[in-house]
Amino acid sequence: AERFRREKGGKIRRASNTPNPPKTSGGEILRASSQLTSVAPVLRHARTFRFPSVDSWISPRCWLSDPSGGGIPRCPSSMEAAGSSSSRPPKRRRPGLRPSAPLEVAGARTPYMPSLCTNSKNPSTKCYGDRFIPDRSAMDMDMAYYLLTEPKKGKENEAVVSPAKEAYRRLLAEKLLGSRTRILAFRNKPPEPEGMLPQILFETPTSSQTKPTKQRRKIPQFAERTLDAPGVVDDYYLNMLDWGSKNVVSVALENTLYLWNASDSSTSELVTVDADYGPITSVSWACEGQHIAVGLNSSDIQLWDTSSNRMLRTLRGVHESRVGSLAWNSSILTTGGMDGKIVNNDVRMRSHMVQTYRGHEAEVCGLRWSGSLQQLASGGNDNLVHIWDASMASSNPSVGYNRWLHRFSDHLSAVKALAWCPFQSNLLASGGGGNDRCIKFWNTHTGLCLNSVDTGAQVCALLWNKNEKELLSACGFVQKPLTLWKYPSMVKLAELEGHTSRVLCLAQSPDGSTVASVAADETLRFWNVFGTSEAPKPAAKTVHTGMFSFSHIR
Repeated sequence: AERFRREKGGKIRRASNTPNPPKTSGGEILRASSQLTSVAPVLRHARTFRFPSVDSWISPRCWLSDPSGGGIPRCPSSMEAAGSSSSRPPKRRRPGLRPSAPLEVAGARTPYMPSLCTNSKNPSTKCYGDRFIPDRSAMDMDMAYYLLTEPKKGKENEAVVSPAKEAYRRLLAEKLLGSRTRILAFRNKPPEPEGMLPQILFETPTSSQTKPTKQRRKIPQFAERTLDAPGVVDDYYLNMLDWGSKNVVSVALENTLYLWNASDSSTSELVTVDADYGPITSVSWACEGQHIAVGLNSSDIQLWDTSSNRMLRTLRGVHESRVGSLAWNSSILTTGGMDGKIVNNDVRMRSHMVQTYRGHEAEVCGLRWSGSLQQLASGGNDNLVHIWDASMASSNPSVGYNRWLHRFSDHLSAVKALAWCPFQSNLLASGGGGNDRCIKFWNTHTGLCLNSVDTGAQVCALLWNKNEKELLSACGFVQKPLTLWKYPSMVKLAELEGHTSRVLCLAQSPDGSTVASVAADETLRFWNVFGTSEAPKPAAKTVHTGMFSFSHIR
C-alpha cells in the first residue's frame, strides 16, 4: 500500500510537470475521482486477505490513461489476479499443519460440537454454550501461579520433607490463603439442559444440625449445703469420708461414725468405738451400699450392716498398726496400714487374708481399684506410687516382695490422692503432699508419666467428673482449696470458696453430680460442681445375695 501511494504520487508529480497538460472535462474528473474512491476498500482488506502480490497488479498497466494523461489506478480483475498467481510457483506448506476445517475450535483436533443447550421457549433465556468462560477480572494471577507450581515443588522435595514440615506447610497455607484455592474464576454457570430428568437432591445435615452447640455449664462457686462436723481429726494420712451407692454419706468424727442420708437429709449414728481402739482412721462402703468397713487406730477392721445397725465381724491380725486406707473389690476388702503392707481380705472366708502386696516402706495412705477391678493403685508416705495386678499377688503372706507391675517415684512427698479416670481405663491421676504439690498423670499400661501440673499447694484428694473431662482437686493451706481443672489442658475452670482450712477428703455421689468435702474447719460441705449428665443411663438391676450369708462362710 505504501508503495502504491509512492508510485501514485510520483506519477501525479510527473503528470503535473509535463508541459501543456491536456484539458479535461468535468465528467472525466468525476469519473476519475470515483475510480480513486473504489481503491480504498481494497487497501483496507489487503491487510487481512492474502492477495497474490502487490507488485503483480500495482504496475504501469494498472494505470488508466485518460485523454488528459493523468494516471488513474484500478484493481486487477479476478482473471488477471488468477493469472498472476498461477504464473508464480505455489508456496510450500509447512509440515505438520493441516488446513482448518469448518466449525473447528482453534487448536483442537476434534470437530467443533454445537451447544448442548436446546432452544428455550422463553425468549429471555440466554444460552451460554457448553463451556465455562474464565473471567480474568475476577482472577488472582499470583495465586493461580502459586497453585499451579506448588504441587510440582512438593513432588520434587517429597523424599526429603518430613511429615511435621508437611503439616506445618499445609496449616500455613490454610491460614494465609484462606479459601482462595481456585485457579479460574467463571463469569456465570452454564444453563441446565432442558428435557432431562430432574436431579435428585439429597439433604445433608449441616454441622450445626449434627453437633449442636453445647452451652457452657454454670459452675456454682459456693456450697449448696453445709453441715457441722465437730471433732474431725486433722490428719493428712486418714480417709474419713465415703459416699455409698445407696446415697448415704459416712463421716468419721473422732471415735464415732455418722451416716447422713442424702435422700431425706436424715442423720444417724452407726457406731462409737472405745478410746482404746479409736479414733476411726478409715471408712469405705461396699459395692452394694449396705455394708461398710471401718478401720481403727488399733489395727482392727470392723464390718457393719447399716440396714440392721449391727456389726458382722472384726478382722484382726491383718496389720500391726493403724489402718489408714480401705478399698473394695466385690467381696474382697483391700486394706493398707502404717506397717506398709497391703492385704486382700475375702470377707466370706474364715481365714480372710488371701493375698498380700509388699512394696511400700512407709504407711500406705491411698488405695484405689481401677474400674475394671484388675489393677490396684497404692500411694504411701515413702513418696511412691505402685500399680499392682490382681493376678500377681502372692497367696503366701511371708513372700510376695517386689511383685508390683509399675513403681512411680517421681513425687517428692507422700501420695494420698489417687483417682482412676472413668473414660480411659489406663489413666491414673496422683497428687503429692506439701513438698511436691503436683498432680501427675500416668499411663498404667506403659508406665509413662503423661503430664505433671504444679498446683502450688498440698494435694489431699482427687476426683474425676463422670460426665465431662474434668478433675477436681482438694488442696491444703490455700485460700481456695477446691479447684476444678479441664483435662487434658489442665486449665482452671473454677475455684470453689467456702472452706477456711485444708480439705482432708472428698467423696462423690452415686450419680456423679455432687461432691462432699470434709475439712479441718470442722465442716462437711456439698458442692454441685460436676452437674448432671444429659442422658443418664438406667442402672442395671443386680441381685446381691449378701456377702455375709452363712452359705458363703467356710
